[in-house]
Amino acid sequence: MHNTLDIVIIGAGPIGLAAGIEAKRKGLNYLIIDKGCLVNSIFNYPLNMTFFSTADRLEIGGIPFTSVHAKPSRSEALEYYRRVAEVEQLQINLFEEVTGVLTQESGLYEVHTSKGTYTTTNIIIAIGFYGIPNLLHVPGEDLPKVKHYYFDPHYYYKQKVLVVGANNSSADVALETWRKGADVTMVVREPTLGRIKYWTKPDLENRIEEGSIKAYFQASITDIREKEVDIETLDGVITIENDFVMAMTGYQPDFSFLEKIGVQLTNDYKRYPLYNRETMETNLKNVFLAGVICGGMDTHVWFIENSREHATRIVDYIAAKGLAGA
Repeated sequence: MHNTLDIVIIGAGPIGLAAGIEAKRKGLNYLIIDKGCLVNSIFNYPLNMTFFSTADRLEIGGIPFTSVHAKPSRSEALEYYRRVAEVEQLQINLFEEVTGVLTQESGLYEVHTSKGTYTTTNIIIAIGFYGIPNLLHVPGEDLPKVKHYYFDPHYYYKQKVLVVGANNSSADVALETWRKGADVTMVVREPTLGRIKYWTKPDLENRIEEGSIKAYFQASITDIREKEVDIETLDGVITIENDFVMAMTGYQPDFSFLEKIGVQLTNDYKRYPLYNRETMETNLKNVFLAGVICGGMDTHVWFIENSREHATRIVDYIAAKGLAGA
């Protein structure tokens, strides 16, 4: 049996941790819950990933983040956020999935999880978007050779790799696997490359220009088979030999979870959740959004560096308005 909490924070990413820090400093009784590991999205980033942001812009709770280089790596970020959680002694339940939220007659919320039930006055939803990939919706996408996540380039040595997409993740996969001995082809829907880190884009452009990496622009995959892939190009459909398809087509938030608990979303493709821009409160009383989830399908709007303030804004509002439970 659990006592009533002031705040349940759903999501143990950087913004969820930031909210926990603010709640603790305000003397509120809180709990952070995550279905995965600590900062699960960052853990699932590619092994050699480097952040676009500098270390100071990834800091939470005013705790310094020191990095060997100007742009910190995935491993440095994991170390930093783990140390923050330890130093702040944050109350976190990991590998515990929230399965439902019910409203009691008293106005309190029951948060049901895979391991228990918690009663709380306020809920902060700080889930990310890395758990649900955007699908290609083509025949053969369910084959084991099709990957929506990428970790280590060594795995693709001497393999024929097709990379789908034109942004940062696609560029990293193409360059890293090529440098580890893969035969790399890119399929890009647009006529040009997209949002790519400024230190990576010239490298990829040069590899394409010299022919080391083959690229089809204004093209799309139409069929995936065990050893081949069909590509619709400006010159018609071509078939190439293939061992792996790396579908770096982006990810989306868990809209079904928001809808399940009653958070309103726009009906268009963007699926923007409705919330008060000043308080971050949704259409559900005392239920707040923080971080990338606020942008709906526009997952390139909110980052750690510009949504850290959500945590402070929400917790300050809860404390100032006396919304926390007695």
